[in-house]
Amino acid sequence: MAGEALKEAEATPAAANAGEEKAVIPAASPSPVISKTEDTEPPADDSKALVVFVEKVADKPHAEKATPTRTSNDRDIALAKVETDKRESLIKAWEENEKAKAENRASKKLLDIVSWENTKKAVIKTQLKKKEEELERKKAEYAEKAKNKEAIVHKEAEEKRAMVMARRGEEVIKAEEIAAKYRATGVTPKKHLGCFGA
Repeated sequence: MAGEALKEAEATPAAANAGEEKAVIPAASPSPVISKTEDTEPPADDSKALVVFVEKVADKPHAEKATPTRTSNDRDIALAKVETDKRESLIKAWEENEKAKAENRASKKLLDIVSWENTKKAVIKTQLKKKEEELERKKAEYAEKAKNKEAIVHKEAEEKRAMVMARRGEEVIKAEEIAAKYRATGVTPKKHLGCFGA
C-alpha cells in the first residue's frame, strides 16, 4: 500500500507539470502575424493574453467536469428514471424468458406430434403388412384348395371317361356278337327305336 501511495504521489506532480507545459507551450509560441499595435504594446499585455489563454484552457476541463447544482426534484426525476429503466429491463427479461419458454414448449409439442405420427404410421404399416401376409396365406390356401378341387374334378372326369369307354367297349362287343348271330342265322336285323330296348 505504501508503494502504491508513492506511485500516486509521483504521478500527480508529473501530471501537474504536463498541464503547466500545455498551458505554457501554446502561449510561448509567437503568432505568425504580428500587427504594429502588438509591437508597441508593453510586455504586460502579452502576459495578460497569456493568462487569458491559460484561463480558457483551464476553464474547459472545469466546464465539462462542473455539474449544475441539483435539487431534490432533479434527484427524484433521476431516481424515477432509474426505477423505470430497471422495471423496463425486468419486463423485457421476463418477456424474453416467456417467449423462450413458449418456443421450447411449442418445439417439444411439435416433436411429440412428429413422434406420435411416426409411431401411428409404423403401426399402420405393420397392420397392412400383417393383412397382406394374411391375404397371401389365404390366397395360397385358396389356391391349394382350388388345385385339390381341380385334381378331384380331373379324377372324376377320368373315372367317367373310363366308364364311358368301358360301356362303349361293352356295346361294341355286344353289337359284334349280335351281328355275328345275325350272320350265322341269315336274318336281317329289325330297326328298333332308341327308347325301347331290345
